[in-house]
Amino acid sequence: MIFEFEIVSLHQQLQLQRMNYFSSDFKLGILGGGQLGKMLLAETRKFDIQTYILDPSREAPSQFGATHFSIGDLMDFNTVYEFGKKVDLLTIEIENVNLDALDKLEAEGQKVFPSPKTLRLIQNKGIQKDFYVQHNIPTSAHQRFVNLDDLKSNCLTFPFVWKCAQFGYDGNGVKVVRSIDDIGNLPNVECVAEQMVSFKNELAVIVARSASGEVKTYPVVEMEFHPEANQVEYVICPARIDTKVAQKATEIALQVSKAYNHVGLLAVEMFQTHDNEILVNEVAPRPHNSGHYSIEASYTSQFENHLRAILGLPLGNTASKVAGIMVNLVGAEGYSGNVIYENIEKIMAIDGVTPHIYGKKETRPFRKMGHVTIVNEDMKEARRIAEEVKNSIKVISKKLL
Repeated sequence: MIFEFEIVSLHQQLQLQRMNYFSSDFKLGILGGGQLGKMLLAETRKFDIQTYILDPSREAPSQFGATHFSIGDLMDFNTVYEFGKKVDLLTIEIENVNLDALDKLEAEGQKVFPSPKTLRLIQNKGIQKDFYVQHNIPTSAHQRFVNLDDLKSNCLTFPFVWKCAQFGYDGNGVKVVRSIDDIGNLPNVECVAEQMVSFKNELAVIVARSASGEVKTYPVVEMEFHPEANQVEYVICPARIDTKVAQKATEIALQVSKAYNHVGLLAVEMFQTHDNEILVNEVAPRPHNSGHYSIEASYTSQFENHLRAILGLPLGNTASKVAGIMVNLVGAEGYSGNVIYENIEKIMAIDGVTPHIYGKKETRPFRKMGHVTIVNEDMKEARRIAEEVKNSIKVISKKLL
């Protein structure tokens, strides 16, 4: 009887150990259990990777998809630290987490992607804007203020865009200030005043950067915003812009990604001015609303590529298979209470339309409750259907405000 032995080098052993994520004891921790976490869990379940979720709400959308779900304050040091010790690698689906706890975990050898160092440069919008200036990244002019009194004591040019420095989300914490009277309605918090930018398009590029150093970008997308809520209503991929403008936007997104040296996804939101300059608005170091279309329209969704990136696996193809448009589903004005999706069966009868319901039981005005993806080989037809979807489905409740 002849036995054949395969001699595995130390490098190969380390590679095998590093790659042992699938159907194994490896535990991925995710800070935050909202809709981004829920969609990320679809990929971890596809690959049979154990997941631990921490979220402050027992109603979090990710509660049913995770291997283990814990309730806890994401800003509490001990809660985040103790949670992090239970897993092998830690990532986020929201930036507002306790960074001191992540620092300690990383110092003790825990893998944290994106790193707390990167998150410190992004979590505070004032620091984020300063970072762009320091790295010669084009952005609008800004001033930082410690509170509202500080802002009032300075000479300001109206109109300007006011942003709270921390804890803003989905358009909350952003206001256009047109007169001195508008300032009186602002909260007394650390803030940023940005020069108003005259632009013709709002664009975004998602960059995937792997722990192994591999980098890929998704196509430039175009975003259409609700005029009052400052929320994205439509994300259109590919953006309906000149190829030179798209190339410039991609190059700037890569410049931003390199400067942050992040691991995982980085969504770079930008303005295209009327003279075709590109100015960086904000970034998000995680899966992002501007990439939801990729679940149906791309060869590899943003959620799968975030997972591949933080695990150091080969990044997937970021190209689109077809044109994709995403429509956000938000709570209708005037309604609050148990959610009802009116006419959802009507839009499901349309070819190329896929609704995603996030699992939030309670609706309120402008709360993100889900999204719908429209895919079509013809961009004009996709945009027409997106309009039909937007006008058909209503996110309401039996209870009126």
